[in-house]
Amino acid sequence: MSSLTRPLVAVRRLGRVDYGDALRVQETLLNSAVQQIDDNSNSSEIKVTQDVLLLCEHNPVYTNGRRAAKDADDENLRTAFKKLGADYYQVNRGGLVTFHGPGQLVCYPILNLHHFKPSLKWYVNTLEEVVIETCRKFGIETHRTPDTGIWHANSKVCAMGIQSTRRITMHGLALNCNTDLNWFTHIVPCGLHGKGVTSLSELTGRQVTVEEATEPFLASLEDIFKCKLVEESDTAKQKPTSQ
Repeated sequence: MSSLTRPLVAVRRLGRVDYGDALRVQETLLNSAVQQIDDNSNSSEIKVTQDVLLLCEHNPVYTNGRRAAKDADDENLRTAFKKLGADYYQVNRGGLVTFHGPGQLVCYPILNLHHFKPSLKWYVNTLEEVVIETCRKFGIETHRTPDTGIWHANSKVCAMGIQSTRRITMHGLALNCNTDLNWFTHIVPCGLHGKGVTSLSELTGRQVTVEEATEPFLASLEDIFKCKLVEESDTAKQKPTSQ
């Protein structure tokens, strides 16, 4: 596939941001993409939805996924985590409780899978492969397991949880770069007992910052998703791939 026919994905760098603010950005982009699909179905003029990759770090926050919705005592959890200096959100991604915070490379792809392959299984596998290849660039061999995320031995280095509406994706992944892993001691990460959590810094024996990991991650994503990444300020100069 040539670069001229690859799907165009805008990269929006949010920097350090509260989880709730990033969630609102995701929801706005998702709702806009879904609305565009509805508008296209009622119009002879087809407009292409813009695929966007959100990159950020979060201030300390614990989030809980759909699987915990019935059992989670949200108010007690919110109070307990607030005492630790962290926010708490119940969200509509897959998975159970996890932590996001400084030192994590967080990526939220808002992608119309019809521009790629309209398969959630393909999407998750491809996103996993991006993380595996990124870790390989740091000399770290990682793997999938029956549990979610990407692992080195018995420890998770990257958490993943997604949601899809009309094949438009949101939520995504959090790759531990130089995260303070003590935050994870207050929970059972993703509800997996007897499992550990690690980071690129711990595995390489040196400090690997989010800034250092970002460009290898983007290069891996562009290659494996067979797309063309463009900084958001440059997207007005190019047209998205038609579908």
